[in-house]
Amino acid sequence: MLSRRRFLQVSGVAAGAAVATPQLVAWRVPEKAADAALPPALARLKSRKDEAKPITRDERYERQDRARKLMNESELDAILLMEGTSMRYFTGIRWWGGERAFAFVLPAKGAAFYVCPAFEEGRAREQIANAPDGKGPDVRVWQEDENPYLLMAQGLKERGIATGKLGLEETVRFVFSEGISKSAPQVTIKSATPVTAGCRMIKSTHEIALMGLANQVTLAAYEAVYRSLKDSMTQSEIQDLVEKAHSLLGFSGSADVQVGEFSAFPHGSVTPQVLHEGTIVLIDGGGPVEGYQSDITRMFVLGKPTDRMRKIFAIVHRAQSAALAAARPGVECGEVDAAARKVITDAGFGPDYKYFTHRLGHGIGMDGHEWPYLVRGNPTKLQANMTFSDEPGIYIRGEFGVRLEDDMHITENGAQLFTPQSPSLEEPFAKA
Repeated sequence: MLSRRRFLQVSGVAAGAAVATPQLVAWRVPEKAADAALPPALARLKSRKDEAKPITRDERYERQDRARKLMNESELDAILLMEGTSMRYFTGIRWWGGERAFAFVLPAKGAAFYVCPAFEEGRAREQIANAPDGKGPDVRVWQEDENPYLLMAQGLKERGIATGKLGLEETVRFVFSEGISKSAPQVTIKSATPVTAGCRMIKSTHEIALMGLANQVTLAAYEAVYRSLKDSMTQSEIQDLVEKAHSLLGFSGSADVQVGEFSAFPHGSVTPQVLHEGTIVLIDGGGPVEGYQSDITRMFVLGKPTDRMRKIFAIVHRAQSAALAAARPGVECGEVDAAARKVITDAGFGPDYKYFTHRLGHGIGMDGHEWPYLVRGNPTKLQANMTFSDEPGIYIRGEFGVRLEDDMHITENGAQLFTPQSPSLEEPFAKA
């Protein structure tokens, strides 16, 4: 599945194929030749891969135990997970299967079980062996002409949940939820979000460390790319450099790059773009470290920014700082959004969503966007060890946009950014 960043990148390359330069081709093939011609700032990057410590089986066991406690609080008898992030979070299993049902059922009481296509049993058991219940897993297989939902219903019945409440992960496709409903008609299907989000939105010390590393890697990649830019580079060339920089640091990563007036599109344009002296640039991206994401946006100008660019940057910078100051345990998510929005509105770029066109931020962890969200009207109260993006922006169509984004960690005493705020358009990266 293409990410938004990758979709824009691929679309932009396709739309701009006719204007691709020899320099762009050099970054693609052959790779050895490209590496030999690396800009000095990228050539100096060193891998940090060894710093990333994987999540352990014991940690996943603790997560399942926490899920069971939340099931009791939410009056759920079990939760059912299918391919996706929560499956990996609780079991470590990375699964893809399309239209075939592969499920993990975790009861509030009793043993968990799996339902798996028979021809996939080998692949499943290989990964289940490293899951918390890997030593004696209950794996129920179905052949291509059989109904997997009957196996799910039977497993629930054996655990006394034939008429209970089953929580489904929000990402479960309708075709699967419909199949479960038909095969277990006495089971009440509810949302598993209070359990899955309830666990995932509070990060452990280990998770915080992985996210910190992910953010450091992305910022280092951005800085190396920034110091390698030249007039007439294409948008795609810059994006390729971001990917290469992440790779040199030992991880995957990507970014959406928008130049000039297209920086006023918060999630980018597919129009091919070229960097020139005096144009403003937006880079928004990140990458995973052991499954944990970063999401950072930096703004700068190739050459000298205008006074108007500096003014807008300063307003957005103050808004980001206001949100950071407001974010602390006990404060509602909506209040943090309001703190940043007030700065922008008071500066003449309101009301409401006129120029600051989106929410302030989103939860972040194994998914780039996850619960909870820093948006007007969200009464969810912040807790220690939640993590969010802090990304106010002002977007002026036909001119340019400015967004500053860093990820923050809520502590007992307030919020801390994983990476230093950007000081200015002239020097977008804080000095060490």
